[in-house]
Amino acid sequence: MNKLQNFSKGIIKENPVLVLVLGTCPTLATSTSVLNALGMGAAATIVLLCSNIVISALRKVIPDKVRIPCYIVLIAGFVTMVQMLVKAFAPALDKSLGIFLPLIVVNCIILGRAEMFANKNTVIDSAIDAVGMGAGFTLALTLMATIREVFGNGTFLGIEIPGLIDNKISILTMAPGGFFVFGLLIAMVNKFGKHKPKKKEFGCAGCPQAAVCGKPSCSGCDEQKAEVSAK
Repeated sequence: MNKLQNFSKGIIKENPVLVLVLGTCPTLATSTSVLNALGMGAAATIVLLCSNIVISALRKVIPDKVRIPCYIVLIAGFVTMVQMLVKAFAPALDKSLGIFLPLIVVNCIILGRAEMFANKNTVIDSAIDAVGMGAGFTLALTLMATIREVFGNGTFLGIEIPGLIDNKISILTMAPGGFFVFGLLIAMVNKFGKHKPKKKEFGCAGCPQAAVCGKPSCSGCDEQKAEVSAK
């Protein structure tokens, strides 16, 4: 897998929220506004990047039997630093995100990438993986937040939208509306993200024994072609 594929898989093919269905709790809770979604996405991406880099660098040093506790300690340290920075420079965002900012420590996306990727790959590849997964997480949050804020609050980034402010669907800002939008986006990804199956090849090209068979053609392939033609 090249570096571009490593980065892009987290955005589309292996989106942590819409494909792997990880981090559902912060996704539903913080996607009521675009500002909250961007803040949570940025905070999670920074923690994911830092933890992936350090865990990858120490992957040969951390004992296998205690690797999960070690990962959690490292992640908790980075979450604490991010939370302190948010409190200092963006107190309104810190108040808005509330408990979900420190709960990044137990976010399945971060611990999952540490265990499944950073623990087995180089520092550079782990950093690229973290940026891609973080971008996919932020994108999913922002898509959900845009739908919920625009149609649920009649605003975008806190600015009122004429025509929608008086016709808002308030339930979209509540838990049932969050689940509805979440399910809708997952359904869209499943609908348009599936790859069309390749057409089955007949003849020697489609024969599993073609590599070890020295014959130019075989009767089995000819019979298979005849059956398909008859249908």
